[in-house]
Amino acid sequence: MRAEEPVPPTLELSDDRLRLRSWQDRDAPALSDAARESVDSVGRYLPWCHAGYQLDEAMMWIEHCRNGWLGGEHFAFAVLDRLSGELLGGAGLNQIQHTHRSANLGYWVTQSHQRHGIACSAALLAARFGFEQLGLVRIEIITLPENRSSRRTAEKLGARFEAIARQRLWLREQPMDAAVYALIPQDLF
Repeated sequence: MRAEEPVPPTLELSDDRLRLRSWQDRDAPALSDAARESVDSVGRYLPWCHAGYQLDEAMMWIEHCRNGWLGGEHFAFAVLDRLSGELLGGAGLNQIQHTHRSANLGYWVTQSHQRHGIACSAALLAARFGFEQLGLVRIEIITLPENRSSRRTAEKLGARFEAIARQRLWLREQPMDAAVYALIPQDLF
């Protein structure tokens, strides 16, 4: 991977309607509101998203993201409306395996903005960043088998379904099976 040059935290990715940038302290109130708004959809699959999500949890997440970014361990992006700047969700690359030049891709969208292709557009921007700027050769999308929205997003993105991996995830204090999708550069370019 291209470890010689760190990725500046000022990096932004964009398309005709979205802007992705690193999480900033000023995002904390919008993030805590987004989490509480999205409990019925995002919270079904991502335990961090719960009804009691508070500003201090958002601040800790943003600090975690900043440290991971600066250390080159993971790259989490706030997904914003390009014109209004409204927070629409998050996307990013994590669990980066430098030896194998691979990473996981995650994404979520606030409940009020779902079903408009935002997750797919944000995931595409993040995946291109991974291939073009980090030199990745494989990006995995790991989701619960029953998370049809996430699976549809992976499929629209061009990721190939590879397996139901037994006990691949640890969620809610128990092992759970996961649907595994993968992208390679040829899938996007």
